[in-house]
Amino acid sequence: MSSEPTGGREGSLEAPTRHPLDWRNPQFYDEAALFAELERVFDICHGCRRCFSLCNAFPTLFDAVDESPTGELDGVDKKVYWKVVDHCYLCDMCFMTKCPYVPPHPWNIDFPHLMLRAKAVRTRKEGTRLRDKVLASPGTVGNLAGIPVVAEVVNAVNRTGAGRALLEKMLGVDRTAPVPKYHSRSARGRLGRRLGKDGAAAPEVRATAETRGKVALFTTCYGNRNEPDLAEDLVAVFEHNGIAVRLLPAERCCGMPKLELGDLEAVASLKEFNIPQLKRAIDEGYDIVSPIPSCVLMFKQELPLMFPDDADVQAVKARTFDPFEYLMLRHREGLLRTDFKTSLGKVSYHVPCHLRVQNIGLKTRDVLKLVPDTTVEVIERCSGHNGTYGVKKEYREASVKIGRPVMQRVQGSNAGYYASDCPMAGRQIESGLKEPRPPTHPLKLLRLAYGI
Repeated sequence: MSSEPTGGREGSLEAPTRHPLDWRNPQFYDEAALFAELERVFDICHGCRRCFSLCNAFPTLFDAVDESPTGELDGVDKKVYWKVVDHCYLCDMCFMTKCPYVPPHPWNIDFPHLMLRAKAVRTRKEGTRLRDKVLASPGTVGNLAGIPVVAEVVNAVNRTGAGRALLEKMLGVDRTAPVPKYHSRSARGRLGRRLGKDGAAAPEVRATAETRGKVALFTTCYGNRNEPDLAEDLVAVFEHNGIAVRLLPAERCCGMPKLELGDLEAVASLKEFNIPQLKRAIDEGYDIVSPIPSCVLMFKQELPLMFPDDADVQAVKARTFDPFEYLMLRHREGLLRTDFKTSLGKVSYHVPCHLRVQNIGLKTRDVLKLVPDTTVEVIERCSGHNGTYGVKKEYREASVKIGRPVMQRVQGSNAGYYASDCPMAGRQIESGLKEPRPPTHPLKLLRLAYGI
């Protein structure tokens, strides 16, 4: 029998509690224990079904139950459990916005972390396929594809039907999915001389109760090689507002792509490189900002939950900010310039899942609304891109279905611009428009409004 919902969760006015991930415990990788927990949680989900519209993991589960001989979970083949796991891309939206049974409810449901555990168990048992290793190594791929001449060849091949067919055959990247462009001049290369170790000089560094007024920029793998304008636009906007910016001496992938595979040892290895770099910057008086929501979430939530007793990880968590979160904190103290030169008109703005689950509010919208004669239409739905999920051939159709409501909203908005804080989500939306046109990142919009 399914576990029927019993109304709202106990203590429903309390904030959800996220327990640390006990991934160092040998019991975490016990397959029998894993399946017992999968059965418990899936049975509760079947009885509730509030998350049916979030992603394809839940419809996969519910359809399997409905089509089973018993009409209950006990009639579902255990192979289906892995299909459910594969359709979870760890967006966290079920935990943060839908599930009434998250802690402190005694049922203690954390669906994303259970899916992560399942991915980790499989990765430890079976290893990682070559395709997944490549797709989950954006820094390595970017450095190789970003070599001069190589970048031109890769980009040219990716623009041809034959090239996309080959990519689909070799790596399972769907030929219709958006793939990024590679730049031989990286963001770190472009900004390195200008910012250096100590950053560009600011006329006067003004701290507030919550911000220090100078930041160290984590450029990200994607921002470094695929869209270096992200870092350049961030630096331009921050310096225009009197915020000093410097680059970290070195950085590697934040670890989110490896986390989505369940390769927790690889996440730990990347953490061992990045956290000392970030902590050193904090000790030198800097805050941390990054233009990609998933990377910010990694340092704000995922690593702190994996390493709850690591003081340096917790220190980085406390001083890591989304760029627009940082700007709004400055605005509260009257330190954000509002001498905008150009209005933006109507902006169709998509809020990425990994920004929504940070629980900081709609700070990007709030900043853009400060621009005169500008309206911001907010879309709070998943784009369907979700890391590497949306480019894989076997999931491409599902990803487009998930993102279609967003694409339709953008298509029908008649907005002069459409934007997403996640550049990959922006490209996903572009791929579903009847008349494709590129997105404009919110940092670029703000720079345009300032006329800088």
